[in-house]
Amino acid sequence: MRKPLQGIRNVIVFNWHYYVMSLGIILLILVFTRYLNPTAQVLLYSLCGLVLFSVVVSLLVTLYIYDFSSLYSLEWVDMVDDDITIVNIHAGFDETSALLKTKFPTATIHVFDFYNPKKHTEVSIERARKYFPFTNDSIAIDTAQLPLPNGAVSKLFLILAAHEIRDKEEQVIFFKEIHRVLKNDGAIYVTEHVRDIPNFFAYTIGCFHFFSQQHWLNVFQAAQLKMAKQIKTTPFITTYKLTKL
Repeated sequence: MRKPLQGIRNVIVFNWHYYVMSLGIILLILVFTRYLNPTAQVLLYSLCGLVLFSVVVSLLVTLYIYDFSSLYSLEWVDMVDDDITIVNIHAGFDETSALLKTKFPTATIHVFDFYNPKKHTEVSIERARKYFPFTNDSIAIDTAQLPLPNGAVSKLFLILAAHEIRDKEEQVIFFKEIHRVLKNDGAIYVTEHVRDIPNFFAYTIGCFHFFSQQHWLNVFQAAQLKMAKQIKTTPFITTYKLTKL
């Protein structure tokens, strides 16, 4: 189970360079400000305040999303009565498989890890793997090949993981493979931040790490998947429920 404030702690640990950079900018401005005229000082002090404000806002939004919202309660997942096969795919850092096992106690759940340090080189996910090494609870996979037969999966989850695949061609190949293993009446849940206005106000330039909604819709369409439902657990998090065309 998740620990108190686990979400914001992880975000800070995995992305501490952003906060160090912001602090460095503020200190640098303060050092040089005293050599400037009063008008320039006011402008630069305002800039420092803006940088500090953006950091505080991003931390508060992160706290809300990952520690106080309904994201990890999985209330947005449709319940089923029968035994089903579930796949949960993560990018080297798994916070959700235990939650899915609690929500679906009679399901068969496969946990796959697609993290490949040669292809997925974002520093945050490298740090996540360093702090949370690969375990036997997950099966290492390649995004081009899932170790399951055609039509084997009832529900498949990609929770805050798909964006770690930065290459669009790889994304399309990956979702085509997901299409292959999905049952005709199965469902895929892709949960992501998207590059939109709420996330821009929350994370400013950090928002550009996320892909736009149109980007994801193009990827899904290329993989012969359609959006059955769009779920907003918060203004900053979108879950796409996908089915086969």
